[in-house]
Amino acid sequence: MTEAILLVGGKGTRLRPLTVNTPKPMVPAAGVPFLTHQLARAHAAGVDHIVLATSYLAEVFEPYFGDGSSLGLSIEYVTEDEPLGTGGAIRNVASRLRSGPDDPVLIFNGDILTGLDIKALVDTHNTSGADVSLHLTRVDDPRAFGLVPTDPTGRVTAFLEKPQTPEEIVTDQINAGAYVFRRSVIDDIPAGRPVSVERETFPGLLAEGAHLQGMVDSTYWLDLGTPQAFVRGSADLVLGRAPSPAVPGRCGDRLVLPTAEVAPDAKLTGGTVVGHGAVVGEGARITGSTILSDAVVEAGAVITDSLVGAGARIGARTILAGAVVGDGARVGPDNELREGVRVWCGAVLPAGSVRFSSDQ
Repeated sequence: MTEAILLVGGKGTRLRPLTVNTPKPMVPAAGVPFLTHQLARAHAAGVDHIVLATSYLAEVFEPYFGDGSSLGLSIEYVTEDEPLGTGGAIRNVASRLRSGPDDPVLIFNGDILTGLDIKALVDTHNTSGADVSLHLTRVDDPRAFGLVPTDPTGRVTAFLEKPQTPEEIVTDQINAGAYVFRRSVIDDIPAGRPVSVERETFPGLLAEGAHLQGMVDSTYWLDLGTPQAFVRGSADLVLGRAPSPAVPGRCGDRLVLPTAEVAPDAKLTGGTVVGHGAVVGEGARITGSTILSDAVVEAGAVITDSLVGAGARIGARTILAGAVVGDGARVGPDNELREGVRVWCGAVLPAGSVRFSSDQ
């Protein structure tokens, strides 16, 4: 395996306000843009050429990663003028691929944190002779995902999108967002229009009698589509629960990046990250949270399972639990924000103005 496509064009609507100024794959997780972890894991599996399929805020990717040489990769960038869906995005970058018609091409979604054995997926593809191979994982509640039942040999028998009734839930195997395509299959995707691989390409291939192979890999897997999931994923990277060679430091309870300032009596636990130039004041307690660059957490604040955006400020004694504070926001002293509260970028909450709120 030498070649891959990374789909990084989504708007990350569910992640706002994290994605107001930053595309989802570039939001920091465990101290570096999340995309860095995916690129590093691909390189470790033997990939050396990657095409990034970009769209939303496409201009930020290349200045950061350049030609990919710092990661041991050759990276190219292709931008969609109009959103093309997963299949359309894959087809849109086909001209940049170097593979022959029968060669395998690895494809990743840009919002999945996984411990997938990439080499095993490629081996499964090659030994089975499949046209497309899919990473499948098992979940307790599959209603929010696409079900992928397989026969005893692992061959895919159907695609069932987001079932709701008990009768529709025929398996706990879901599409986990990583694939290996035979190059010729990519070239056959219709060009120049939106295409969904989940709703059009895969069911169409199955109806035509193509060989789609599933490989169940039930190692770590997390869809980072919500702020709560993103915060959890970052913490799991720091704690070592989710594997990545790109974590900039040793795994443990905390990751404090260079130029950050943390008071000696502040307590950081649960995979907390403190970004470059951030300041954590005396007696602050931060658990399982991400404090982005240049943010300030004042004395005595208590932050749990939350994210504080770049340049934001959290006032003294304020409590955050499961909250997201956007870039540059100001939360005054003695506030209490819990259970999914999101504070928009640049917003200002005066001292003591909010004691508790939810679903906002």
